[in-house]
Amino acid sequence: MSVQNPVVTSLDSPEFVVSEEALVPVNSYPSTQIDIPASKMFVIKKSLDVYRQKFGADAIVFDASQGDGGASLPGVPKPLLERAQQLQLEHGTGYDFGYGTDLFRKKTAEVYWQFAPETGYGPQNIVATDGGRDGLIKAYQAMITLGTGRVGDALLVSRVPWISYNWGPYEVGQNVLLAPGQEDSAWQYTEDALAASVEFSEKHGHRKIAGMVITSPDNPTGNTLPMQRQIELARKGLELGIPFILFDWIYHRVTSGQSADINQVLNAFSVEERKRLIFLDGLTKSLGASNIRNAHLVASEQVCKFVSNRASHSVLPNFYGQAIALAAYEQGFDKAAAPIVGPTNASREIVRKFLKEKGYKHIIGDGGYYAFIHTGPALAHSGLKDSEAFTSYIVENYGIAVIPGIHFSKAGKDWVRFSYALPPEKTEKALVRFDEAFRSL
Repeated sequence: MSVQNPVVTSLDSPEFVVSEEALVPVNSYPSTQIDIPASKMFVIKKSLDVYRQKFGADAIVFDASQGDGGASLPGVPKPLLERAQQLQLEHGTGYDFGYGTDLFRKKTAEVYWQFAPETGYGPQNIVATDGGRDGLIKAYQAMITLGTGRVGDALLVSRVPWISYNWGPYEVGQNVLLAPGQEDSAWQYTEDALAASVEFSEKHGHRKIAGMVITSPDNPTGNTLPMQRQIELARKGLELGIPFILFDWIYHRVTSGQSADINQVLNAFSVEERKRLIFLDGLTKSLGASNIRNAHLVASEQVCKFVSNRASHSVLPNFYGQAIALAAYEQGFDKAAAPIVGPTNASREIVRKFLKEKGYKHIIGDGGYYAFIHTGPALAHSGLKDSEAFTSYIVENYGIAVIPGIHFSKAGKDWVRFSYALPPEKTEKALVRFDEAFRSL
């Protein structure tokens, strides 16, 4: 079907751009949506000012709230920034394509992912985005249009999801569905939970599940899933008729073990099944490049074309972010990421040992930036309502900022997220301060 109206009308009469059958039907759902709240992740550190007002401007504080290596660790090394600037000067400042540049696609496919020939994947399966959130929004839009073809269907996420999973899909017309999950297993998906979610969605307005997110290492819980387990869950989702499975691997390079092997996943599925898989990765976490704004999607050619075409009318990926990635590929990505990954890996083992020795109920995996810590005993003894009240108390009285689990979902109301994207010596001191605050209650 052509997107242009083939009927020539009088220039004296108004005319729609698309044909009558292609018009967007009138739907009032935006008028009934709740207001999307601003993410408190970006403002919670300001609570540290209350502590400084109490104890002096020079009072020592600890920010274990943010997963931003560009703020708490060295960030992108200066030589990479300088090399990217050189590439920018050579490239110029003209428009690029909706997928980024051909060079970025080629190097990301061949150097970064090293696609195996039998997968059939190559540069055509890469599309650059202006950071992870932009990549996610574009993936959600692809799920809606190429999947169920309807707004109002659901995106399935874990019971305690990253806060922006709750709201990013909602703003483009997806309802977010929290899967069943139990605290003792870090609220992980199970095959039964996926089936129950599909059934639940159908019973509530005959809604389908347009997509499902698998994220490992996980934000906020810090849990990691073995690659084989991710494959099993994705396969179950496809069997249940979920059109797209999105693997959010934005933290996968920040690990003391092996980073994600995309070839293992692609080779576990048939050619047709691969068309329903989308992968997100980028520089935000592994290079501490939060404000560089570079991520990319790996997907079928159909999805990449869809994203690229729409990006040409909306948000084009910036070249400087691609240049940072290219500079990192030139140097060797593991070497480029070492200033972030090394300290974070060291901090993770400090956190793991400390929490175990002190007897905290907690969740911590083998990668990423986060430990999820249970605050139930402190809440019970103090009478504080939930983890939001707990974090307010400890930041204002002890100068230690963490994220309350209730910000992610009600299931996390007794937990907090502790970020160890910090130099090891600062991580140790932050843990001691956290423990002091916890035991004061």
